[in-house]
Amino acid sequence: MTPINTYIAQFYTHFPSQKGVHPWEITQSISSLISKKILELNTDDYTLANGIAIHKTAVIEKGAILKEPLIISGNCFIASHAYLRGGVFLGEGVQIGPGSEIKSSIIGNHSAMAHFNFIGDSIIGEHVNFEAGALIANHYNERQDKTIWTQVKGIKTNTGTVKFGALVGDDSKIGANAVLSPGTILSKRSVVKRLELIEQNN
Repeated sequence: MTPINTYIAQFYTHFPSQKGVHPWEITQSISSLISKKILELNTDDYTLANGIAIHKTAVIEKGAILKEPLIISGNCFIASHAYLRGGVFLGEGVQIGPGSEIKSSIIGNHSAMAHFNFIGDSIIGEHVNFEAGALIANHYNERQDKTIWTQVKGIKTNTGTVKFGALVGDDSKIGANAVLSPGTILSKRSVVKRLELIEQNN
């Protein structure tokens, strides 16, 4: 597997201990990773309570559901009825729109989920935009063998897990109502059209 910083330039700046670790291994152990990172934060800048760290410049609308462990960095915006759970890290200036669910995922600086998005067990780069209704599926409900494989430059890799969504490179754009199937790997500046299904591992 190609190093994550090939897709997300600043990833190891946030998570230096994860060099050499596969994306699907990171998402499987993300709760522990986020809990440890909370201990490294500057407590002058964050409000800390019950495994949740919220930067003092972040805006959280009424009705959002936040579950530990969770880090919301500076200048983030979380809209009403968003649902964050299972170990989530939001970088600087991330926007999570109304009705969106983020589960066991890392989202890079200045990325945005418009509204009614689902991001599950995934690592998202910086300046990535998800239009309304775009989803990352993290499980093959329809298959008997639910093991997830990834594919990079024609080389397939067995992740050994049944829960992994996607690795999405910096500056990518995901159109409205598009679906990224489990195990999707998108390079930097990828464009997924509206209503498009990305199925890399048939």
